[in-house]
Amino acid sequence: MNQVVDTAVPLPPEGRQIFGQPRGIATLFLTEMWERFSYYGMRAILILFMTATVAEGGLGINDKTASSIYGLYLACAYLTGLAGGWIADRLIGAQRAVLGGGVFIMTGNAMLASGSTQVFFLGLVVSVLGVGLLKPNVSALVAHLYPEGGSRRDAGFSIFYMGINTGSALGSTLVPIAAHHFGWHWGFALPAIGMVFGLVQFLMTRHHLGLAGRGVAVDANRGSWTPVIVLVLAIAIIAALSVSGSLRIDPNAVAAAASWLIGLLAAAYFVYLIGFAGLDRAGRNRVYVMAALFIASATFWAGYEQMGASFNLFAERYTDRNVLGVEIPAGALQAINPVLIILFAPVLAAVWLSLGRRNRDFSAPAKFALGLMLMGGGFLVMYCASQYVIAGQKVLPTWLIVTYLLHTLGELCLSPVGLSSMTKLAPTRFVGQVMGMWFLSMALGDNVAGQLSGEYDANNLMSLPGLFLKIFWWGALGGGVMLLLTPLLKRLMGGVR
Repeated sequence: MNQVVDTAVPLPPEGRQIFGQPRGIATLFLTEMWERFSYYGMRAILILFMTATVAEGGLGINDKTASSIYGLYLACAYLTGLAGGWIADRLIGAQRAVLGGGVFIMTGNAMLASGSTQVFFLGLVVSVLGVGLLKPNVSALVAHLYPEGGSRRDAGFSIFYMGINTGSALGSTLVPIAAHHFGWHWGFALPAIGMVFGLVQFLMTRHHLGLAGRGVAVDANRGSWTPVIVLVLAIAIIAALSVSGSLRIDPNAVAAAASWLIGLLAAAYFVYLIGFAGLDRAGRNRVYVMAALFIASATFWAGYEQMGASFNLFAERYTDRNVLGVEIPAGALQAINPVLIILFAPVLAAVWLSLGRRNRDFSAPAKFALGLMLMGGGFLVMYCASQYVIAGQKVLPTWLIVTYLLHTLGELCLSPVGLSSMTKLAPTRFVGQVMGMWFLSMALGDNVAGQLSGEYDANNLMSLPGLFLKIFWWGALGGGVMLLLTPLLKRLMGGVR
């Protein structure tokens, strides 16, 4: 059957709007909300489940290995975004990619709840494939709703980002509570149920998206299914050998190699765009800007994703979580971040719109610089908290709350702005792939986050302040460099705002 083919810049359907925004944003809001419910709910208990003893129903894995697996899972979930963007751009269109991704995510989470250790790790692989299909393409669909670009698109992405964090808040709260009261397997079952709701509502309301994402772009060369089949077969063979015991995988070595491979892959793709994609000078200049944003993004997420790794272990082991006689599950503290984002995202969106109307909006590089500095500030707070831990005390949750507040503000300066900026800077026929590259920056940062968390040694508490101080300097110096580069990057953007 022939696919519906998009125009080069698909227009949103005419008709009903919600608060001045296209009706389709509600469809994408809810799709992403339930996907993030699944993702962040599982993420809130992943490292805690792996490090829990077998007697407690966990896997009994040491901190370093568990951190590497955590980082690899997060990295691979976004690494596959590049393939997911290509599949949508060249083979099936964004809408079909979102549907297929949702099915994979639902199936993977159901496998996590099965109770079998081998099936558990296979479930992580299946979930990874689903996130890779869904994430870049649901974001690309948001961009299609705002073909005019500008600050209205920034506002649309901020609304979309509220959907992300609504799902994150619900998942990070309900899944750890379910795991705490009913066992780990019920905790992993809840995300699968959430993804079912997401798929149902997308199928019922996707007509509000019109033709956007129904097929490949008219100016794109149709791809071949061969590389997809080869990739799936390779994953299946590795998984089968691992399950049978014929292949032993060292997560720590794989994590170290993965950081280099992801960095080289990103560099190769930017070289391709600059030298071999047939772009004019303005297009090539914008690729340089995308590369700078990529590096800044990876640096940010390497610090930010300590939330589910070293911060989660800090909450479990060194934080007094008793409130009015009730013990709060450690993973549930991660819900603080998305709740703060829900509160502050409308404020930041209004600020960007107000500044945009007066032609005084900060450029994307300047917002990235601010985001990095705020991330670094959060680790300075945790460095101070760790001094009390070294002295043998448990600390109040307020230390984590202040840290999450700073990281929330940094995230709002960087993440929704980055999503929007990459869609505006990308050549039309490469939008899906460039969104995959954006998530590739998150993959690199997430994998490095796991490696950094592995530097924490529970038997050597002095390693804790050392880790937090190291990441503080990453954020402070990275933000300073981006601030210095801002004037140059603004010129290279060529009027893109």
